[in-house]
Amino acid sequence: MPLKSLPYHCLIVLLLFANSAFAQEGYWLGWPEKDRKEIRWENFETEKKRESKIDSLLAQLKGLGYVGAGWESEFNRNDSLKIRLYYGPKIEWVDLRNQNLPSNLWKEKQSKTLSLEAYNQLLSACLEQLQNTGFPFASLELDSLELKGNRLSGSLFLDKGPEIRWDSVEIASSSKTNPKYLQRLSGLEVGAPFSQQDLDRSAIRMSRLPYFELQEAPGVRFRFQKAQPNFLLRDRNANVIDGIIGLLPNENDPQKVLITGQLDLQLYHLGGRGRDVELKWQRFNELTQSLDLGFKESFVFNSGIDIWGDFRLLKQDSTFLKRHLGLTLGFRANQQVYVRFFTKRQASDLLANFGFNNLTELPDFADFRWNEFGIGIVANGLDQPVFPRRGFLLDFRFSAGNKRLLQNTALPEDLYGDRNLNTPQYALQLEIEKHIYFKPFWGAYLRSASGWIQNENLFLNDLFRAGGLSSIRGFNENFFFASAYSYFNLEQRLFFDQESYLLIFADAGILENPYFAGKIDQPFALGAGLNLDTGSGLFRFIYAVGKSAEQPFSLSFSKIHFGYLARF
Repeated sequence: MPLKSLPYHCLIVLLLFANSAFAQEGYWLGWPEKDRKEIRWENFETEKKRESKIDSLLAQLKGLGYVGAGWESEFNRNDSLKIRLYYGPKIEWVDLRNQNLPSNLWKEKQSKTLSLEAYNQLLSACLEQLQNTGFPFASLELDSLELKGNRLSGSLFLDKGPEIRWDSVEIASSSKTNPKYLQRLSGLEVGAPFSQQDLDRSAIRMSRLPYFELQEAPGVRFRFQKAQPNFLLRDRNANVIDGIIGLLPNENDPQKVLITGQLDLQLYHLGGRGRDVELKWQRFNELTQSLDLGFKESFVFNSGIDIWGDFRLLKQDSTFLKRHLGLTLGFRANQQVYVRFFTKRQASDLLANFGFNNLTELPDFADFRWNEFGIGIVANGLDQPVFPRRGFLLDFRFSAGNKRLLQNTALPEDLYGDRNLNTPQYALQLEIEKHIYFKPFWGAYLRSASGWIQNENLFLNDLFRAGGLSSIRGFNENFFFASAYSYFNLEQRLFFDQESYLLIFADAGILENPYFAGKIDQPFALGAGLNLDTGSGLFRFIYAVGKSAEQPFSLSFSKIHFGYLARF
């Protein structure tokens, strides 16, 4: 073979190879869209998927009223199929006769002549109701058809198919989640009629938990008139160890820096049963510390009720000691709303026993006991529990109870006078947060929190506490005392990874303190920070400057908070 002809032979070989290669790139389908001359082509991985597309096209046409729609092949070669669609006459009206629909699906008073849209809506509503009452394979057909112009008449025939009931759930992964816990969480009771709606709700309910995430939509395995739901779960690194160090000006020695701290340990989903344990310790200043302990058990005695127990201890410098013991019962009203009923016992005692002899009225702090009962409602509309980008969260709590004021033996007895020592006390709190997703690299976080407490014998150790990293930044932790408060947090977040972002923020609030000279304070703060995902945890750095009636807006009063939140 002459060398000069070699390139032409190579070109032919390449063309043949390219034609063969392109022919193996799936299966092509071409069809003309209505009122258009162009042919639309679409590629499918398998021939079966291509056939499903044809069925889908015909179903769409029939849904639009072209009940006689069909197709034929124009050519079929080299894995490419071009078809011609037949539309036929378009149906505008349907005259229905009921053949065997039950009364709950066929209303006797409804019109028997329906527009095509109303007819399709009727079929969809009937099939949806059957699908959610144990008959997922039900079908509706028109029998004894008569076509006159654009009007179709026929008898509506129902084939229910077999009745299907739920079987026990299956976990299609190596998740540590206990199947009995997942069964209760899903809300799908064994033996109950199959319901696609309940299956969809179970997926939403599971997406609200930090324990695991669904890797795909729940599947169902049908056999022997049983439906076994299966969930593909991936466990999250939900457990948290959070340590934060704060560098604050030392009020007792301006030449030194006061180091405060916080330890937050959260153990979730112990034993795969939704069992949680929490421990939180904080040191606000040299003499003030707090300790919070909490425990949660889900679905107690295989019921739909969760139970919480919590204990809190606050030592406020050398002024008072406050203890809190609580018990909460909660249940899921639906996939977004959680309802709680709680009872709490609060006790506070003065620590100092001197310097009270010359008082003419009760001091700002007092000994008391408060037994309260309340209700809480949480509405969770977040897109995910651990690091949401969209949605909202609402947390409402109201409580009432009897408060008993104790007479301190270190105080003159006449200071209590004819004061009523047993009085009703009320408290209300509301928190709302909103996540907004503008672009993949830009989002916003908004939070509003309010509280109110009412009693004729209110003291400083009764009041709410605010200030610090989790409320109004730019101030020491629990800097403010308030009988009523409302504050707002606004963050602009610039993402450079899924959970890593730069932020700038502004916090502002209004607080009422009956023991404060001006009674009303309006603090605000500005700052910036960094949240960095390291793979095994989160590093946080916050710099803030705040102003209030007791703190000027000055860099010398700025606050720096940084810490590392480890997940495992």
